[in-house]
Amino acid sequence: MDPTRSPRHGGGRVWLAFALGAAILFGVGLIAAADIGRGRAIEATRLRAEDATTLAIAVLRGELEKQRALPAILARDPDVSAALTGGDRHALDLKFGAIAAETRTAVIYLLDAAGLTIAASNWDEPTSFVGNDYAFRDYYLTALQKGSAEQFALGTVSKRPGLYITARVADGDGKALGVIVVKAEFERVEADWGALGGTIYVADGRGVVLLSTEPDWRFRVERPLDEATQAEIRRSLQFGGAPLVPLPLGFDGELVHRSGAGRGANVRTQRAVATTGWTLDMLLPVGEAVRSEQSRLQSFVALALIVGLSGAALLLRRRQQADLRLQRAAEAKAELENRVAERTAALAGSNARLKAEIGERARAQERLADMREELAKANRLATLGQVTAGVAHEINQPLAALRTYAENARTFVGRREREQAESALGKVIGLTERIGHITDTLRGFARRGGRALEPVSLEEAIAGALMILDSALRQAAITPRIDAVSPRLQVMARHVELEQVLVNLLRNAVEAIETLPQRPGAPLVAIGVVEEPDRVIVTVADRGPGLDEAAVAALFTPFRSSKPRGLGLGLIICQDLVASFGGTLTAAGRPGEGCSFTITLRRAP
Repeated sequence: MDPTRSPRHGGGRVWLAFALGAAILFGVGLIAAADIGRGRAIEATRLRAEDATTLAIAVLRGELEKQRALPAILARDPDVSAALTGGDRHALDLKFGAIAAETRTAVIYLLDAAGLTIAASNWDEPTSFVGNDYAFRDYYLTALQKGSAEQFALGTVSKRPGLYITARVADGDGKALGVIVVKAEFERVEADWGALGGTIYVADGRGVVLLSTEPDWRFRVERPLDEATQAEIRRSLQFGGAPLVPLPLGFDGELVHRSGAGRGANVRTQRAVATTGWTLDMLLPVGEAVRSEQSRLQSFVALALIVGLSGAALLLRRRQQADLRLQRAAEAKAELENRVAERTAALAGSNARLKAEIGERARAQERLADMREELAKANRLATLGQVTAGVAHEINQPLAALRTYAENARTFVGRREREQAESALGKVIGLTERIGHITDTLRGFARRGGRALEPVSLEEAIAGALMILDSALRQAAITPRIDAVSPRLQVMARHVELEQVLVNLLRNAVEAIETLPQRPGAPLVAIGVVEEPDRVIVTVADRGPGLDEAAVAALFTPFRSSKPRGLGLGLIICQDLVASFGGTLTAAGRPGEGCSFTITLRRAP
């Protein structure tokens, strides 16, 4: 045996070198684990912030689009034009108040051509805008010049911040009569953002914070403003007397550090808000996630190093024992094989644990993908508020017919009239399928947006509409006259939506007939079909009381209805649906002669 390899000569130095190497390896491993853990924690937090930012923008966009529709609609309202030309202004106060309550709008008010408020939804409040002069506001001046404007500002009377959305009101010759203003406040949006965690704020193009989950950050700036910009803001009173001081943020590479309350490191995501000049920033704390991930990885590395170094030490000791016991070579060999088997089993266990962790990570990735898909679906759902009223309006009609047929079926069952009961139940099944088509259409919108046009059988669409209104027609003792329609005649539309238009027009005709004290001769309601080479004309006519020219002209005006409980939206929805088919919907009528509605559709190839 070589004495230089004896424990008495070199064993101590070998173990000292081994201990030094183990300490270095431990240090390098823990440092590397900490660095990897920090990067993984930051990346995971960034993904969460990106998803939260997407949802936050969806919530903000939904509120903005809802509020933007109001000024454009109200600018076309005849009552608004009448108030600007000497009409009843208090009636407009009441109308504005009702609309503001229904749409959850902060304030709706009307400025005349000189910038003076003549009607407002808050006319009866201590902070009423009526009588105030807003000619100095940019949103008023820009609307007069360009037709519409948007400006985020601090209210000079209410002292509450909000987005002022304006539209010019003009007469028939295009002359400006005044400006309609809708003020939108975003307290509910900021409250919804708070549920996403972290800090969210929105800044305009100059870096001034407009909205924030941190109230103290409002009207602070992302970067110092030059004197000219500050002077312009002061002159316009856009943000009142706000100090416009910088945000308490410091940048360190990929992280943002907050000072003061909520201090610490944060991951920052920034994204532009479409259709505005704003940007939305999300700050998500990352310190705790970094510490947790570093601790987990360091524990794993330490355990792996302990196992590995223990195995290395064991091998080293075996090597020394083998050198000392050459005469027991066979026994030493057997012992070494036994030790190797134990080590192999330990490594197999470590490998199994590693596979389990890999599987868990794969499942986590799948859950993350599912969450992203749900967030994307929520972004599309944010716009559903704009069509919910119309869909609910259309579903109510087949629901009413469904209830009538169900009650008839129960009556027939009680009378043991099997054939009539089966007929009524068959119609119930058809109506439930129709409601399913309508809700499938709505779900399809939430998933993928609107469906493309397709060839639709006109005969089937008319038959479906008559089935829905069968009970109402029988109760009113009305038998419609229907022109013969070829089963092969098809138009470009969407089947369910074309049925909805026909049902709406036929129900209006039935309700008009029911108001007559004495009915004329049949037919009371008629459906006419005229085929042309490239289009099809469908007419729904009634012999009701009719309408004069002014009433006919107002049929497609929003919020104007002759029905006591009408919303004034039914015909507007029908007109929009027909327009989406590439067709037109027009109306005609005379007092005492009834009304007729003409649908022009493209003929399918």
